[in-house]
This record gives sequence, structure tokens and C-alpha cells, in this order.
Amino acid sequence: MRRPATAPARPVAPALVALLEDVLGAPPPARVVAWDGSSAGPDLGAPTVTLHSPGALQRLVRHPGELGAAQAYVTGELSIDWPVERALRHVRGQIRQCPARRIRLSPKVIREAVGLLRGADAFGRPPAPPATQIAVTGRLHSRRRDAAVIHHHYDIPTDFYELILDDAMAYSCGYVTGASLDAHETPAYTLEDAQRDKLDLVCRKLGLDQRPGMRLLDVGCGWGALSLHAAEHYDAAVTGVTIAREQQQFVEKRAADRGLTDRVTIRLQDYRDVADRRYDAVASLEMGEHAGDRGYPAFVETLRRNAAPHARILVQQMSRRGAHPGGGPFIEAFIAPDMTMRPVGETVELLERGGLEVRDVHALREHYAWTVRAWQDRFVAAREELTRLVGEEVVRVWELYLAGGLLAFEEGRMGVDQILAVPAPGAPTTVPAVRPATWSDPRG
Repeated sequence: MRRPATAPARPVAPALVALLEDVLGAPPPARVVAWDGSSAGPDLGAPTVTLHSPGALQRLVRHPGELGAAQAYVTGELSIDWPVERALRHVRGQIRQCPARRIRLSPKVIREAVGLLRGADAFGRPPAPPATQIAVTGRLHSRRRDAAVIHHHYDIPTDFYELILDDAMAYSCGYVTGASLDAHETPAYTLEDAQRDKLDLVCRKLGLDQRPGMRLLDVGCGWGALSLHAAEHYDAAVTGVTIAREQQQFVEKRAADRGLTDRVTIRLQDYRDVADRRYDAVASLEMGEHAGDRGYPAFVETLRRNAAPHARILVQQMSRRGAHPGGGPFIEAFIAPDMTMRPVGETVELLERGGLEVRDVHALREHYAWTVRAWQDRFVAAREELTRLVGEEVVRVWELYLAGGLLAFEEGRMGVDQILAVPAPGAPTTVPAVRPATWSDPRG
């Protein structure tokens, strides 16, 4: 008995483009080329996205939107012929103009997606998550889970970060005083200058310039940029805490090299366990985001109980509005799965509810865009060496991370603020009633 002829498979690219049109309610913002040789979508003025295997299609269909595209990109199953930042700008701009501003997974779209997978012979077992995707277990913000998340992000060789960050290894927003915020770093004003200006700004806000020998607690000290700067330039006695052993060893070596071991102590310690009390100043630069919503009261309590009555407390922290306080599917899957950002007003409320009086809030969003551009420029210049250090997949993760972060700060979807507070609301304080000119943006 003659078997019926098998119908020819439908070309992948036209089918995917048709599906995208149903989802977006408009033509897709990119041209698609598939592994079967088919192509569809706009010919001019748009990037070309190439799907190199059925695995890329599976990821896009099973995780529509940001996560699936990121998974396919970092694994190399998907490539783009434009620089990532330019492609993201274009895609976001086009989607903003679509009548359907959100991805709509209607029953019709789901049926079409299943048919597309079957027709492309891509309906088998889903591909495994990329090796760089974080898999966390345990109770949210338990010490064990927090340590695992931190180690995933920082278990990259320190050499990798040294190629991207400034000489002080400040992994936080700089403060730009000698360049246009719309520009890139130049030989006349570098990332090192912007980070030094930020560290000086923090030290002045904390009052470390008022007398030598003040005791500073640096909560989440990272690679010690603030700890070392405060000790070296303000003669502060600094205690820094981190849960990353690699960072502790790095800062201790730098302190020894600079003759600062008598003024800098770095502990391998969870911030919740710090109970020394009576520091003259307390700072935390971009660590509070990692405490989460449920853990934020404990974070504030650490700041409060370790501050002397006359102390100043400075928190530099990112803010965000919208549906993704963790930063979005990509950030939550590949960078910091348990991070929480919120509007700055809500953070101020949490600080005050924890027994602090907020005295000043200083927005630095544009400064972060400038900082990320500087990191991005250094990343691009060192890409070949970075790939040798950590491999192509990690490099692709960072390519997306930097490009997405830059756009988030430029477009105002994320911000960053320095919040200055004191303990015991209503008590005498050394914080000026009016913000000094040296705390303000020099461009007005």
C-alpha cells in the first residue's frame, strides 16, 4: 500500500515572522534568517537575526520575549548583524510604536507556536538552560542562598573585572564632574576621575573630612574602592564586610601594598551579623538592592544599630518602577535573581520606618549612563582578552548586561540615588540644613 507523501515543511523564517506579527500587532522590528535557508521580514533599516538551529526557535517560543532571546543569544544559537546596543535601541523603539505594547499569548498564538515548532521539527525536549543562567534554591534571602547568588556573579576571575572597571575597582555609579554627561570618557576625564570624584563626594557627605581617624563601616565593600579611599585620603579607620572571599583577599592585598593594614579591616561576614555599634559613619554603595523587600528591614537595622548617635549614614542605591523590580527576565535569570529595586520614595519610607531620618536625596541617573558607557567602551576594547579569560558565553551575557543597563538608565526606567540619613530622628545632627554646593551636580 502506497504511503501518503509527506507535506513539505513550511519555511521557518516566514512562519516565525507571521507569528511575531500576530503577537505584536505590527510587522516585526528585525529580519529573520533561519537554519533552513529561509528568510523574511524587512530588508532595509533593521537588524538581521539569524537562528542557527532549532534550539533557538524552541527558546524563543517557549520563553517569548526577553528571556528566550537572551538564552538563544548567549548560547550562540542566535546572532545579530548589528551591535547589540544598536539592535536593542531599534527593537525597543519599534515595539513602542506597536498597537499591542505587550506580548499577547492568545490561544490562537499558542496554537500557531506549537504548529511552528512541529513544522520545524523542533518540538522535542526543551534545550537545557545556558550554563551561565543562575539556578538558585533555598529560602529567599537566606544566608546560603544569598551567598550562592553572589558567588555566581563574582566567581569570574578578578582579571575580568579589572579590564572593565576603573583602577579602584568601583563597581557602582561614578560622579561625573569634568565631562559632559552625554559623552564618553576621554583622556582628559576618565572613568578613574569619575569614580574618584564619587568616592570623594561620599566621604564629604559622611563628614570624614571633618577630623582624622573617624570610624567607617562599609557594608558590602566589594573590591574596597571606598574602604581604601577613605583610609588613604581621609585617614579613616575602616571596617568593610563582604561575603565574597575573593573580594576580601583582593582588598587585603591592596591594603597591604599601600601600607593601610592598620586602618583597613575586611571581614568575610554577612551584613546581618555586624553588631559593632558606634561607627562615626556608615556607608553602603549599591548593596541594599540585594537585600530584597523582605530583607530590607534587616539591612536598615544593620545600618542603624552600628551608627553612633552623631553618625551619618549614606546609601547609594538603584531605583526602578514597573512590573520588574528585579530588573527584568534577563537580569533575574543571569545576573542577580533576587535583587529588588523600587521607586526611591519607597526606599526612603523603608529607611525612615527603620528608625532613620533622611536628610538628603541626590539623583545620579545620568551619571550611571555615563559610567556604563565607560565600562562598555572598555569591554569592547578588551573583548578578545575577556573571551580568553571566561569564554564566549560569559562575554555575551555581559554584552547584553551592559547594553540593557545603559538603555535602562538613559530612558529613565532605572535610576540611582545617594540617600543621606542620620539615626534617631529629631536628635542633634552634624548634617547641614542646606545641601552644600559640593554635594550638588556641578553642571546645575
